[in-house]
Amino acid sequence: MKIASVDCGTTNSRVYIIDEDGQILGKGVRPVGVRDTTISGSRDLLKEGLKEAFADALTSASIALEEIDFALAAGMITSEIGLLEIPHLPAPAGMQDIAKNIKRIHDLAIFPVDIPIHFIPGVRNPIPPKAEPEQVGILDFMRGEEAQVAGLVSKRSSNDGSLNNGFTAVVLSSHTKFIPVDSGGRILGSVTTLSGQVYEAVKKETSIGKSIRGPAGSGDTEFFDTRIVDNAFEQVKAAGLLRTLMMSRFFDVLMDTQWYERRLFLEAALAAEDLLAVRQFHTLGYPVDTPMILVGKKVRCSMYEHLLQKHMSWGGEIRSITGEKEIDELNIHGSLYLARLARIPDKHYKKR
Repeated sequence: MKIASVDCGTTNSRVYIIDEDGQILGKGVRPVGVRDTTISGSRDLLKEGLKEAFADALTSASIALEEIDFALAAGMITSEIGLLEIPHLPAPAGMQDIAKNIKRIHDLAIFPVDIPIHFIPGVRNPIPPKAEPEQVGILDFMRGEEAQVAGLVSKRSSNDGSLNNGFTAVVLSSHTKFIPVDSGGRILGSVTTLSGQVYEAVKKETSIGKSIRGPAGSGDTEFFDTRIVDNAFEQVKAAGLLRTLMMSRFFDVLMDTQWYERRLFLEAALAAEDLLAVRQFHTLGYPVDTPMILVGKKVRCSMYEHLLQKHMSWGGEIRSITGEKEIDELNIHGSLYLARLARIPDKHYKKR
């Protein structure tokens, strides 16, 4: 059996060709996401990008479209700015709840590849019956991260007993999303910030960008210094985020510093602001002593781990998933786990 796994986010979309065990046979990526729908006012760019990523994945796997049994899709593709809006499930939501609400579509007007595709729904925080504007702080939702959580739950079920009493997943991407999961594998809700997109906006659209960019060809760096991270945290605490962001310019113009030190300072300032959101765990009744799983790039995970341990006194063990392949597999195995709970592979086997 051959399956396509589609991960459509805010800024990037990925298509993987996998076998029934979740082994990656091919991959296609395009820098397109639902942000393009928002900017252009049309889904055409998103559809074309997904179609191209799908074609690249097939080429990478050296197989034809006719050999693919079905596709699974998770992420912002199911939002109102994606391809097909599917309502969020209210938390707490277990893996069976999500699986039962997967929606099958085979329509070129919706998904631009001639194949049956199964859309995985997102999860939202509970909404009070008569919610007032002042209660907006308890609201939240996710699309895509539920598949990554399913990957962690399936891993827990198979060989990781340390997560059996629950855990908190922290996905560090275009958003930062804190997701508590109970001992039954139910998503209790989420707390989300816009830090990843704010970083990109500051880098591209403000004068600060010049101070955190390296010379041409310098590429990425895994530079990390806890002193810089601690300094950023203390500056945010003393002066607030907006003034602290300006300090990256002060370091550049008025002091002898390197671009990668300034970039780490800015990223750490955003991380420090992010962690204020953890305070809402108490308001929302989420546990603060379970193991925490950080999912993202190595330096960003290192920042959050340091800040959580030193400044937030997180009560549980903290570990990280930082490899690109590991993160890919988390989404793939999570989507496949949900598909199996919904018996989707069995249904396609019967049609052969």
